[in-house]
Amino acid sequence: MKADKPQAQDRLQALPLTVTLDIEKSLRGALKPIGGSKSDNWNELVVNQAIGTLWETQHESDNQARRDGILTGLLCMKPRDEFEGMLIAQMIGAHNAAMECHRRAMLPDQPFVGRSEALTQANKLSRTFAALLEGLNRHRGKGQQKVTVEHVHVHAGGQAVVGVVETQGAGGLRKLEDQPHALRSEDPEREALPIPRDA
Repeated sequence: MKADKPQAQDRLQALPLTVTLDIEKSLRGALKPIGGSKSDNWNELVVNQAIGTLWETQHESDNQARRDGILTGLLCMKPRDEFEGMLIAQMIGAHNAAMECHRRAMLPDQPFVGRSEALTQANKLSRTFAALLEGLNRHRGKGQQKVTVEHVHVHAGGQAVVGVVETQGAGGLRKLEDQPHALRSEDPEREALPIPRDA
């Protein structure tokens, strides 16, 4: 216990006591289209993290083209806030890693176990990418649509019509023939009748 106290105090002393932030300067948001934030420091961080997932080649021109591709991708995916910026950066990282695993799986003259492991990791990364995309779509409100099911009770010998039932005048029902959406039986004796909503 006593040995931990000096280390904890050293860590506390290493932390700055005061943080000064110029809000007007920090929240200009010139880079918001690539990181989703009003803070360009945040946007630069997210972009650098996404770029950091790239494998560097020996050709600087290729590396620069790939970095430009990441920036263009971020612009095209249009992050609207910090959460979307993070999710998109993670998606880029998962995609890059999955594609690298696919590339390694295709290297010639490698043992089966190496190919198998690379494909296993590529599969996991692809599923991670899909989960991130689903999270992004949910955040953007593009998730699964909500379906409301109303209960209709049909008793023995009864029939039901699925659809909107309109009333006419003094609480009467429209004729079945006037309702193109009503279901009809081929047996005229068992012709379906519309059921009012409050039934």
